[in-house]
Amino acid sequence: MTAKLDPFAAAPSVMKSWFTASTVIAASLEPSLIELVKIRASQINACANCINMHTHEARAQGETEQRIYLLSAWREAPCYTPRERAALAWTEALTRLSEGHTHEAAHADLAAQFSEEEQVKLTLMINVINGWNRLAVGFGLWIEQPAKAA
Repeated sequence: MTAKLDPFAAAPSVMKSWFTASTVIAASLEPSLIELVKIRASQINACANCINMHTHEARAQGETEQRIYLLSAWREAPCYTPRERAALAWTEALTRLSEGHTHEAAHADLAAQFSEEEQVKLTLMINVINGWNRLAVGFGLWIEQPAKAA
């Protein structure tokens, strides 16, 4: 894949602000949950760059291969906590918002597992990863992940 443009070179000031906001928002909830959300949204958006990046980061944080592989079928997989399930349902509902406003059940589960502040933080994170997906897919970005040390 050849990139159509480098957004960091084309708009460095705005991209630096976007990157900083992304980093702050990602640090506002537990890292394992954030990586699951990033991977799931990236799967829905078919963003190969982000799937590659965030599965690499999840592994580096100790996420298991089983949970990474089963993420696209998380509803049927028993290895996710109720909090993770609520976050994944909310991620899917917001990422697929254009398919219809059917997020009420997902919101009820979200409210049962997350404080109001955490709901806002998670929603911002979902917006962030959807934004990164659109930048990567739209501009054909690919960032090669470093090889695992032997």
